Amino acid sequence: MHSQQRVVILTKYIKLVWVVLGLLAPSVHVWSAPAPLHFTHNLLLDSQTAQHDGVPVLVVFTSSECSYCERAMRDYLVPMQHNPQYRHKVLIRRIQITDEAPLVGWDGKPTTGKQYAALLGIKLTPTIIVFLPGGAQAADPIVGLGSEDYYGGYLDDAIDAGLAKMHATAH
Repeated sequence: MHSQQRVVILTKYIKLVWVVLGLLAPSVHVWSAPAPLHFTHNLLLDSQTAQHDGVPVLVVFTSSECSYCERAMRDYLVPMQHNPQYRHKVLIRRIQITDEAPLVGWDGKPTTGKQYAALLGIKLTPTIIVFLPGGAQAADPIVGLGSEDYYGGYLDDAIDAGLAKMHATAH
């Protein structure tokens, strides 16, 4: 085979590889995107899981089209959910404050996200509350996004308060 023919074949091969990689690139992005926060449909089951794992339950109350909710989840809560260190510290769940789908409460009784948020007096989103297994609040709610310089620290403080209260009642 002539060297010029080899160059032409090699050039075509390289172009084909780039085309295939270009077609696969969007799929790779989808595969690598972090999973969204889990909506809860059963706080009793979440409570049992948290009790078994020895961790509190962080619930973020959100509303549709809430840009602050999206930022809090994207910048703090989703990375926290995928961080191995937090898997042993907290169970993270999400409730939509306008959701009228069935939700099992901490006590096993039926409710909805909308009813539960109203019961807690939640009107602003995002509102984050760390609960002990069973549904007792472990710390003051974190309302809004607030100062992003300190937001991660506020989350850590609330989670640590939950862990401390759990360990205090275990001994």
